[in-house]
Parts: sequence; C-alpha cells; structure tokens
Amino acid sequence: MSAPTRAAALYDLEQRALQKPPELAELSDRIVFGDGNPDAPLLIVGEAPGHDEDESGIPFVGRAGQLLDKIFEAIELTRYHFYITNIVKFRPPANRNPTPAEILASEPVLLEQIMILQPKIIVTLGNVPTQYFLDTKEGITRLRGTWHDWRGRKLMPLYHPAYLLRNPSRETGSPKWHM
Repeated sequence: MSAPTRAAALYDLEQRALQKPPELAELSDRIVFGDGNPDAPLLIVGEAPGHDEDESGIPFVGRAGQLLDKIFEAIELTRYHFYITNIVKFRPPANRNPTPAEILASEPVLLEQIMILQPKIIVTLGNVPTQYFLDTKEGITRLRGTWHDWRGRKLMPLYHPAYLLRNPSRETGSPKWHM
C-alpha cells in the first residue's frame, strides 16, 4: 500500500471509529486515534488516552509521553520513525484502565489499524496491551524485554512510561534501569 493510500485508509478508519459502540459509551467523546509515520515499520501500542491526550487528540503527549519521547531520542528515534496508538481510542473516566469489554469493543479498530500499517515490530507499553496481544495474565515485569511472535510480527513488551515516572529509581534492577 502506498503512503498516500495508507494515510487515506487510516483517515477513513478514524472517521468510522468515531461511531462508538455501546460498550464505549462511558468513555470520552474525543478520539485519540494515532500519531507518527504510517509507513514506519515500528508500531507502539499503549492502553488508552489520558487527560492530556484527550485534550490534544494526540497519543502520548502528557508527562508519560514526554518521557517516552526522551527514551526514543536517546536511541535516535523520533515519531517519524514509528506510529503510536492505544488499544482503546477514547479516554476512560478518571484515567482508569480500560475494562475487558472496552478492549473487546475496541479490538476491530485496532486490528484494522494494524492491517493498514503493516508494522514489522510492535512494542507494547505496560500490562494492558501486553496482556491483550499475548493473551496472558502474566505481568509486564516478567514479560518486558523479551521478543514474542504475534501473527507473524515481532512483539516487544516494555514498561509503560507512566510506571517509570511513578518508580524513578535508577538503581541496578529498577524499572528505569531496565528501560
């Protein structure tokens, strides 16, 4: 798929995603669909937008997103080098984790987004997307930093940057040290 075709397909999907199913009625009305380079081979997936993302309509722009940008800058990557989104495209009340029903209701949009993007690598940030993609209850502390296969793609679970903000220690073995 050419870049203009991919961008048009993503725009069309975003417009269709505005029609929320009943399972998402409790969530914010503002969609936070995705950001970055739709032609990049790397897709980053979080759980759901927070307050700052809901306000701006762009994923990962709050404190956690700023930390994520710094992490990627340290390895000379910018949002031009990847595409970033969330499983659930609308903010849950009080920044709570999305429910299983909300994740299931959001799945068709996410899967179509992945079909359009055709990433070679998917990075999951935190428990919610990691457990979704790997169909497991195992936590991020056990799964992070290890490669997995997901439908013919490589998948790498990483700590969510918000978790790193809550756990600022850089001691050997700490989450920030691992990241």
